[in-house]
Amino acid sequence: MSGRATPAQSGTAGRAATNGAAPGRCIAVALHDVEPATYERCALIRDWLDDHGIEKVTLLVIPASDLHPFSDRRPEMVDWLAERVSGGDTIAQHGFQHRQVRRSPSPARQAYARWQGGGAAEFVGLDDAETKRAVDAGRRVLRLAGIQPRGFVAPAYAYTAALRRALAQSFDWWASMHSLSYDHGRRTTRAQALTLGSSTGLKRLASPAAIRAGACVAGSLLRLDLHPADLDHPSHIGAVESVLRRARHRTALTYDELALHPA
Repeated sequence: MSGRATPAQSGTAGRAATNGAAPGRCIAVALHDVEPATYERCALIRDWLDDHGIEKVTLLVIPASDLHPFSDRRPEMVDWLAERVSGGDTIAQHGFQHRQVRRSPSPARQAYARWQGGGAAEFVGLDDAETKRAVDAGRRVLRLAGIQPRGFVAPAYAYTAALRRALAQSFDWWASMHSLSYDHGRRTTRAQALTLGSSTGLKRLASPAAIRAGACVAGSLLRLDLHPADLDHPSHIGAVESVLRRARHRTALTYDELALHPA
């Protein structure tokens, strides 16, 4: 590779792949928490997905997990992302630093945020101005690395009214645990994401069976979420492989493609 490759427009490959045709039964895999500290693990997971026939993945990149641009911390990560985009993957913005910096004034909302994602519910507790600054800062970091994201996924899927208002100004789509909002938030498609839990013993025990069951009843769209820590647990690996075997006849699509042809 000569010089520094740049991912450029993260949705270009997706637009070309669909060729204007609406998708049929499909699987959309999102790999969360892609950042310098998890880069090697994420690359392994992405190769593993390729081995299981998943040709396209949506990579959720944290722009500045330690308040330093990821491209400064791991320049080689920019090259890897460029290679993945050229192969059909999509990059979406995953917050700014992926950690909560201010508690919500509502005890109930704060408790729910902790349940959603521990300390990762970044936008809970922020007002409109703070939210917009964080979203814009993350977008700026990605653009400096040559990435033009069309989509956004909130850390811990913890959305607020202020965050949705900010996203409607800047992004074509964003995804929650239960749905995909597109056309700048004007329309929504319901689709549950299947995700594994690692933060508690109960989640580690129950979530593999839950995603197996979810895959059995999934409709035309099967959404599967993966995190770097999932490879730490053999039961998680086995559950994901079971889901991928069941989905072997589905077409792998990115979230950019889903936003172009929503169900």
